[in-house]
Amino acid sequence: MFETGEEAIEWIHSRKKFGSRPGLIRIKKLLNLSGNPEKNVIGIHIAGTNGKGSTVTYLRCLLETQDIKVGTFTSPYIESFYERISINGQAISADDFVKLANKFRPYIEQMDGCPSYQGITEFEILTAMAFDYFKERVDVAIFEVGIGGLMDSTNVFTPILTAITTIGLDHTDILGETEEAIAKQKAGIIKRGVPIVTGNIASGPLQVIYQTSLRQKADLFRQGKSYQVQYVSSDNLQGENFHFQNEDYYFTNLRVPLLGKYQVENAAVAIQLFLLYCQQQGRFVNKKTIIKGLDHALWPGRMERISTTPNIIIDGAHNPHAVKQFVKTVNEEFQYGKKYILFSALTTKNIKEMLNEIQSISQAELALTTFAYPNALKMGSSFNHGDKQITYYPDWQRAIQEIITKMTPADTLFITGSLYFVAQVRDFFKNKQVEQAVYS
Repeated sequence: MFETGEEAIEWIHSRKKFGSRPGLIRIKKLLNLSGNPEKNVIGIHIAGTNGKGSTVTYLRCLLETQDIKVGTFTSPYIESFYERISINGQAISADDFVKLANKFRPYIEQMDGCPSYQGITEFEILTAMAFDYFKERVDVAIFEVGIGGLMDSTNVFTPILTAITTIGLDHTDILGETEEAIAKQKAGIIKRGVPIVTGNIASGPLQVIYQTSLRQKADLFRQGKSYQVQYVSSDNLQGENFHFQNEDYYFTNLRVPLLGKYQVENAAVAIQLFLLYCQQQGRFVNKKTIIKGLDHALWPGRMERISTTPNIIIDGAHNPHAVKQFVKTVNEEFQYGKKYILFSALTTKNIKEMLNEIQSISQAELALTTFAYPNALKMGSSFNHGDKQITYYPDWQRAIQEIITKMTPADTLFITGSLYFVAQVRDFFKNKQVEQAVYS
């Protein structure tokens, strides 16, 4: 029996050795052993290469304006492991997590004794625990897909709404090497008769999603056709302003508190989902409701300013698609002063493509580093930057210190790449370790 949350988390982490294993046979067996809690959860399912996390956050905050309990299952975590399973933004308590772990441990030990089911992964266990935790506690739960959709362990329930935020090249070894192949995997979350909302997706992969929605007789709500979003302006680097319109509503001068034009697109997906939910449930909606919900949306680690003097922003741009959005935001909204970029990523990602994108930022100085995580980038072993002169720091804390000494008040330091890297940096600043490290 586990006595503490630390013990339960250590046990969960021990399953990392099984990596990521697409397929539903193990998760379905585990859910069956635990009484099929997924059948007692009203849920919304969200997939996408990028934008899932912020879309989940926007949607949760919008739904909370209706005074309902909203569960969220997300990954990875930024501040606390427990936040992956949350209700109305409050992470599961250590005590409740221990109870769940003690409940599920015998089932998993039973499965490990059977060749057909052994080796269930950390993510699969957490998925089952989330369904069990939510079943009697929330009015609606939002599940963020881990990888892909069709064979992802979250794809074991029939939601009331689904969404695919974006399609880009990521996890190509698992999902396929083209956007169309990846779209086919993500479209696997579309269920018969369940409405599907799509974000800003190119025509090729969008056609794949459209064909799937036809086969499943699922109403498709496409950004740019079924609903429109019009970017207006940046709000003094404090957020983005935009208009939203669908066949029933027209909301002008809305605002999200997160930076980047792509955040407007993510927010629009969430608004469309929210309006469909309210329509299904017969709930009243007005502009004040939308404004209130969006205003409360905070998503750590996404174009987040963690210091003003000096100016430091972190962003978990962890794949080529996300890096393109990052570069676009930096070029459009940070036109003054020099840009220092400190980057690190996992070697399972297309690092060369990401660095090529970053080097298109004007007035930028790029530096690479590593961090404490399996498969983290390390110069000389996993990456060769060719003839391009890029500084490498084996210690990212020292990198921050040295970069800050070169900065003027007009300059900005962007720390980006892996979400795991960004989470470590954020924790470093949050605990004010940086004050002694940087200013001593």
